Amino acid sequence: MRPLCLALALCCAASISLGGPQKTPDPNNEPKNEPTNEKALKTFKEANELARERKVVSALDDFKKADKQDGGHCFGCQKEMIYYGSKLGDWKAAELGAEEMIAESGSEPRDKANSHFQLASVLMAEGLATHKQQTFARAHDELGTALAAFSNFPDAYYLDGRVLAQLHQVEAAKARFEEFAKMKPEKDVNRQRAMRFIGNMELARARMAPPFEITTMDGQKLSMDELQGKVVLIDFWATWCQPCREALPHIRKIADKFHDEPFIVLSVNVDNDEKKWKSFVAENQMTWPQYFDAGFNGPIAGMFDVHAIPHTFTIDADGIVQDEKVGDASIEGKLKKLLARAHELQSAQGR
Repeated sequence: MRPLCLALALCCAASISLGGPQKTPDPNNEPKNEPTNEKALKTFKEANELARERKVVSALDDFKKADKQDGGHCFGCQKEMIYYGSKLGDWKAAELGAEEMIAESGSEPRDKANSHFQLASVLMAEGLATHKQQTFARAHDELGTALAAFSNFPDAYYLDGRVLAQLHQVEAAKARFEEFAKMKPEKDVNRQRAMRFIGNMELARARMAPPFEITTMDGQKLSMDELQGKVVLIDFWATWCQPCREALPHIRKIADKFHDEPFIVLSVNVDNDEKKWKSFVAENQMTWPQYFDAGFNGPIAGMFDVHAIPHTFTIDADGIVQDEKVGDASIEGKLKKLLARAHELQSAQGR
């Protein structure tokens, strides 16, 4: 489950962006990506080509090599070391990339804050993967340094709240979420998530589905947190994917069978051709909510770190990811158990 752990760790800092390094307090100040050393530049370009071919292990090796050839000054290399190192569980590479960013950040407060935030994001992902409390403690220290350098940094407050929750420092975590909430508009999806955490700190420690807000094909607006109380099955697919087409009758059966339950199927399409997607949906009478994400680089596929399809996520009534499957699999038994919990929540809310 490492990819989703990474996705959830990174998502807790950035609004709906998971693919690659996190957003900065001031993205206009971002240094140049490419290395200046000629050999390093050649290796860097080769690494990017390997990444495009999804040869991620070799790509990471070349990004590390290019960074070393450039004397540890290659910002683009460091970003990719953070992303692919975390994705592959090479925490040494990911931490090195972030530490070099810190060394290169200089005295500008926002740059310094962001570089420490990058390392904290890596440590959060590492802590979730390795279950080591000292890693969360290090992440908290880095976020403290980030906020001391630049206090107007909402994402750092949010991430520190998640880190402190992992450290079971409940009141401190609540305080961080409250600070974050003050800095965000009421309708912000992460603000809504933070307010839920304040009311139920167990959720802040859980593998929550990333918050998102979309408009489906039929104009319906959906957000992950507004679906609280319902079981959600997110199905990533494409028209060109034969296993997806074979799984379609099963997805339709589930959507129909649980139609009157506190349950929703959301199909997220990763085609590049929107017209082809709309035509396929109409021809196959896919009447449940449909969303076009425009490829694997789309925002929803990115936040769930989806690179292979069919790929499904089963999310319970509290918004916690309970199951992740690549390929079709029978999930009806698990859905029945999760729906029983959803009915319990509805009854409690009714009372």
